[in-house]
Amino acid sequence: MTAPSDSVSAPNVSARRAARPTRVRFLILALLTAGTMINYLDRTVVSVAAPFMSKDLGLSAAVMGLVFSAFSWTYAAAQIPGGLFLDRVGARVTYFLSVTVWSTFTLLQGFATGLGSLVGLRLGLGIAEAPCFPTNSRILSIWFPQAERARATSVYSVGQYFGLAFLSPVLFAIVAAMGWRALFWIVGALGVAFGALWLAAYREPDTSRRVNAAELAHIEAGGGLGQPTQRTPFQWRHIRFLFSQRQIVGASIGQFAGNSTMVFFLTWFPTYLATERHMAWLKVGFYAVLPFIAASAGVIAGGQVSDWLLRRTGNATLARKLPIIAGLLLASCIVAANFLDDNRLVIAVLSVAFFGQGMVNLGWTLITDVAPKALIGLTGGVFNLCANLAGIVTPLVVGFIVAATGSFFYALGFIAVVALIGAFSYIFILGPVRRVEMDEPV
Repeated sequence: MTAPSDSVSAPNVSARRAARPTRVRFLILALLTAGTMINYLDRTVVSVAAPFMSKDLGLSAAVMGLVFSAFSWTYAAAQIPGGLFLDRVGARVTYFLSVTVWSTFTLLQGFATGLGSLVGLRLGLGIAEAPCFPTNSRILSIWFPQAERARATSVYSVGQYFGLAFLSPVLFAIVAAMGWRALFWIVGALGVAFGALWLAAYREPDTSRRVNAAELAHIEAGGGLGQPTQRTPFQWRHIRFLFSQRQIVGASIGQFAGNSTMVFFLTWFPTYLATERHMAWLKVGFYAVLPFIAASAGVIAGGQVSDWLLRRTGNATLARKLPIIAGLLLASCIVAANFLDDNRLVIAVLSVAFFGQGMVNLGWTLITDVAPKALIGLTGGVFNLCANLAGIVTPLVVGFIVAATGSFFYALGFIAVVALIGAFSYIFILGPVRRVEMDEPV
């Protein structure tokens, strides 16, 4: 009596197991997180090597400033071409080429012989990294339902802060033990290896052998595209169309504002602690980690709160905009540091401000929600171009203010005002969070 029962139940158990959705999208998310961490390591590792590099190559502090800024010029300029390339060839090939080429440029910086070769390689690095975040955005729109995108964005975005906050001691140890050139060789080789892993592991949902029908149905039911989006030939009217949409313009202004806070921490923050707050250099190294940890927490918090609000209310406008606006208002609190004497309180205020900036990374989820389906890559390029203009504008404005006044007082005021402008943009310009539809064929 038992044998027949067993023979009948086994297929039923197998069928039930087969019907369970796979979780391949989380493997894809792990790949994006690793790629984002490598992306930020490759663009910032020069700051770790700078003291030794400048001495060996005979570069002054002013010239090193040019080396630092070279990346941002081409990175911003290549955003729209990078988005177009993404729309033409798709996410898998674009990301593979991007990470492999940018990592090669990083590796070659270890062979730099002077200013010309170093700046040239930094310019190349900026161009090669340009498609990364638009590709991330496109992949999330394909692989994740809307209710999971904010958390997914927060997970991969935390990689940009995690590497800077926790891997810096390892990077400094490499320089101390093996020299600054070895640092570029090791980090670059790591990226090239990751490019090979990406090409082998990444597939879009319709070609993946790991994903089952139940997971595809879950993605599609939640507003994921489920299939690769249409690859659209570029026309200039597409850019005009995007800039005519309040959702795109409002989100882009807001992201510029959030990035301005981030750029301050990536460039002037250690100098602020050392010169304005008169901290010993060892204390600077310790305290500089804390705001990055806070920003990492802000990224996660923004994603969790947004998806929770979306599940509870079903209102994408409330769920996406509220955490970002709150984050920009927190970032504007950076100006309070001007009125504090206790350095511990200053670090606490700066950590709160950077926590808020971390929440603004949710803008990448929002732009995924509103981008026209046929122009996701181009929309991501336009959005990231506007956001990364902060990498050019903010260091120059802060430097001018500090040079003119001998103080960071008005510089922190500038950062706060820009953050408030970003909050204003999300409240009054962006409007409802809904996908932009094109009235005519692309």
